[in-house]
Parts: sequence; structure tokens; C-alpha cells
Amino acid sequence: MMGSFLSRALLLVFGYAYPAYECFKTVEKNKPEIEQLLFWCQYWIIVAMLTVFERVGDTFISWLPLYSEAKLAIFIYLWHPKTKGTSYVYNSFFRPYVAKHEGEIDHTLLELRVKAWDIAILYWQKAVSFGQTRFFELLQYVSSQSASRPKSDKASIDKEK
Repeated sequence: MMGSFLSRALLLVFGYAYPAYECFKTVEKNKPEIEQLLFWCQYWIIVAMLTVFERVGDTFISWLPLYSEAKLAIFIYLWHPKTKGTSYVYNSFFRPYVAKHEGEIDHTLLELRVKAWDIAILYWQKAVSFGQTRFFELLQYVSSQSASRPKSDKASIDKEK
């Protein structure tokens, strides 16, 4: 329990906070070095992909002993100046895979975008229809309440005016 808490805290520091600060320093230089910007862009791309895979596969592998520690080691391997793991992983695995399937990925993303837009329009139409129905029901209720009011109440209201 305490080991997992400590591993998570270290992962936040060494997997996210420190790399974010180094990336910030690179971006804020008067003349940022393209190689450093490229390195940090590649790092964040890999971290994003690891995060996506982790959300899906975490339930299947998180029970393994030293899982959190291994994850921490992977993140440090990716950014550490001596290993430059980001360049290796990006150039050896990520770039070739995405380049090979780029057309399929773009097509799938376009289809998802169209489907999401269609669903959004459908729900918007349902919400507007529901709102109109409820508004007219409210108007009918208010008009029925004023029509069913006794004449004596109407006369007293007219006198007050």
C-alpha cells in the first residue's frame, strides 16, 4: 500500500512534473533548439499513448508485482539524457506503426467525427423537442389555472387594480 502510494507520487514527479518543467524550459528559450523540442514532443506523444493503453490494460496487468515501479522506470528511461529512450521508442516502434496505418487512422477518425456530430445533432433535436413540449404544457397548465379561478377572486383582483 505504501509502496504503491510512493510509486505513484514518484511517477507524478518524474513522469509528468519534471518532464513538463524541462519542456517548459526548452520552449521558453530565446531560440529553442529544434532537437530538444522534437525530443519533448515525441516524449509527450509516447506518454499520451502509454496513458491510453494503461487505461485499457491497467485492470489486466496492474496486479503484477512491481507494476508501479516498472512504470516509473519506463518513464525515467524515456526522458533520461543517458538513455534517450524517447528517440528509440518513437523511431523504432511508434513512427513506423503510425506511418503504416496513417490512412486508416485518419479515415477512422473522420468517421468517428461524423458519427459524433450526427449523435450531437440528434440529441440537440430531442432536447429542443422535449423543451418545447414541456413549455407548452406549462402554458396550458397556467392558462387552465387562470380559467378555473372563481369569479369572486377575479372580481377582487379587478377591484385591487
